[in-house]
Amino acid sequence: MNEPEPMGPYDTLKIWRESHIENHQTSISELNHFHDQVMQNLFDIALREVKEKLGPPPCQFSWFVMGSAGRFEQAIISDQDHGLVYQESNEKSREYFRELGKEISFGLYEIGYPYCDGDVMSSNPLWCKSNEEWEMQIDKWLEEESFESIRFLLIFYDARVLAGEEHGITRLKQQLHHHIEKRPYFLYRLFENTRHVKKAVGVFRQILTESHGSHAGYVDLKHSGFFPYINAIRLLAIKENINDTSTLSRLEKLCGFPEYKKLEGCTVDFEKLLNFRLQQHQASELYDDVHYLDVKKLDKKDRNEIKQILLNGKKLQDYTGTVIKRMLENEN
Repeated sequence: MNEPEPMGPYDTLKIWRESHIENHQTSISELNHFHDQVMQNLFDIALREVKEKLGPPPCQFSWFVMGSAGRFEQAIISDQDHGLVYQESNEKSREYFRELGKEISFGLYEIGYPYCDGDVMSSNPLWCKSNEEWEMQIDKWLEEESFESIRFLLIFYDARVLAGEEHGITRLKQQLHHHIEKRPYFLYRLFENTRHVKKAVGVFRQILTESHGSHAGYVDLKHSGFFPYINAIRLLAIKENINDTSTLSRLEKLCGFPEYKKLEGCTVDFEKLLNFRLQQHQASELYDDVHYLDVKKLDKKDRNEIKQILLNGKKLQDYTGTVIKRMLENEN
């Protein structure tokens, strides 16, 4: 009789996650609190593994999540987006935290969070740096103004600390605000980077679905639905120096400004979009499936509601562009 294989350091957490996640799907908030709890437990295990090999951390640090995790908008299945910043810039710290970054990425994969296709993970040296190196990196992205550099800046702006002190991340984000104060046109460069999204509704007000591939006949909710709202509200949050990372929290803060009162309808639309995805994909087993919606299975009411949300996302983008252009005109 074969002996059972010994349990790995992450197996218990994986089993616990798989057996409990069904109990946390009644709301997006509850689901994301559950993801946070799992990821924080994972981090503790990963740190313990590294401590056994390299001893305690050589300096203070922060582990932060980005993407949908940073915005508190994870679906049932979510990939990885995270990074590390540590205080001391020396070889000992670099070696330690790169090892920790690799362990975190491996552990998350082991318990059910797919690796990020774009390699936005602590295991990538680009996203694992000392505070001094991070300051230099952000300055470089700001000066380059390339499509990729701007994309990285926007990804970083959604960073939310799950372990360690938070002030360092807030301070790093202020580099972007200071840059815009000196060069207001840069906000429009950010807008240009995000304005082109997959068209969702045709000229005859029909929902445009994928024409080929495994999701033919489905609508891409991630690119056509979520991105217009996420990108537009993020830009307005940057303009108003709002440090909240979730789209709904940013909307709440923005609606406190008299000039943004009209955005209250966007809050309703985005909440519907989040809940629609949650209800439609509770049985999804693949990461990609979470982001696609089978229009054929919708009744007339839901189809019309989704269509209006997609149209409103485009209107929000146009509105954001107008706000930024008006700001630049007032600067001149």
